[in-house]
Amino acid sequence: MGLKLGRLFGKKKLKQEHKVLSQLQSRHEAVVPEYHRPTPECPHPERWSMYDSMTAEVEVLEFLRTLVTTIKPELIVETGTFSGISTLWMAEGCKANGFGRIVSCEFDPLVYENAKARVARSGLAEWIELRNESSLEMAVEGRIDLLYSDSDLPIREQEVRRFLPQINPYGLILMHDASSHLKEVRAAALKLEQEGLISAVLLPTPRGLVVAQKREGRR
Repeated sequence: MGLKLGRLFGKKKLKQEHKVLSQLQSRHEAVVPEYHRPTPECPHPERWSMYDSMTAEVEVLEFLRTLVTTIKPELIVETGTFSGISTLWMAEGCKANGFGRIVSCEFDPLVYENAKARVARSGLAEWIELRNESSLEMAVEGRIDLLYSDSDLPIREQEVRRFLPQINPYGLILMHDASSHLKEVRAAALKLEQEGLISAVLLPTPRGLVVAQKREGRR
């Protein structure tokens, strides 16, 4: 990474996000087997791979890129940029399409600076707008074709509710970390479905992934 995390974070006690970024740097971003605990829906997580414990599984990253080339979104909103790896995989899809843009937000200023440096040296910056702000406060203009919710677990439901009016009824809503072990995001997605706001499918990945579509406006 272009920015040294030790210099960024100093000698203060590291937050979990900072620790994971530091570990990612020390391993030179090597891919390792997924070590999320087994769940009833995904009993063999070691069959998946990961960069770190916070970035989406490599197979989910591949899914994100393919999803972008499949549904051809003009506007993607991502919450929780973190390392920027998932942002770049989706940007590769935009580049392959020849159009589209990603608005991605990261609340932590130090994590944001790290992601900003990664994007700057990626060759994909033209497809990405990074913001250092809360997903619950940022304003995005236009109709959202793909929402990827991957920020702090307790606010995922609020994010979906906040952006739902802007989401294309033929677009998609993704919520990461929705395994039966993590529970919180899974419960939020099922609650939104029970309220008749979305229709959801729970993909059996190690950390869980919700693929949903809003019901209002769909024909």
